[in-house]
Amino acid sequence: MSLVVPFDGSPLSQAALVRAAQFDTVLNEGVVVVSVIPQGNTNYAREKGWIDTGEQFDAEAVVTHLRDAVAELAPDAEFRHVFVDRYAPRGTIAGRIRRVAREKDASIVFVGSDNAGRVVTGITVGQSVAGDGAYDTFVVTREELPTIEALDEALPADELLS
Repeated sequence: MSLVVPFDGSPLSQAALVRAAQFDTVLNEGVVVVSVIPQGNTNYAREKGWIDTGEQFDAEAVVTHLRDAVAELAPDAEFRHVFVDRYAPRGTIAGRIRRVAREKDASIVFVGSDNAGRVVTGITVGQSVAGDGAYDTFVVTREELPTIEALDEALPADELLS
């Protein structure tokens, strides 16, 4: 069993990773982080903050950026990255995350999502990942995590997210 976190470096994915690391102090299942990277998609990489304005897409630099961000928040987490086609069809990213979750026998997938609980017109990665019945889903909706005393005693979230 494992705790899986889709990670793109956004503040909500960072909060989801910290919450998973906190849960792992109790469950001791191990945290697996998965980043799905559209190969060669410079605009997407810039939007996500993986590369700077004017920089060209460099797969190795993107992976290093994401791996370093994960290590800073959860040094014991296993980092996995998956490349998809530059113009991957809708649902591809979520499909790759679900595949890793099943491969790693996820008990819980921690998803950072700012539109959970709202009616939305499009299907988001978070909604699609949460819909898989092979694991439970923990949805993190706030960048500033609410205090859960027992978890914060084991691993203080505010120290990691500051």
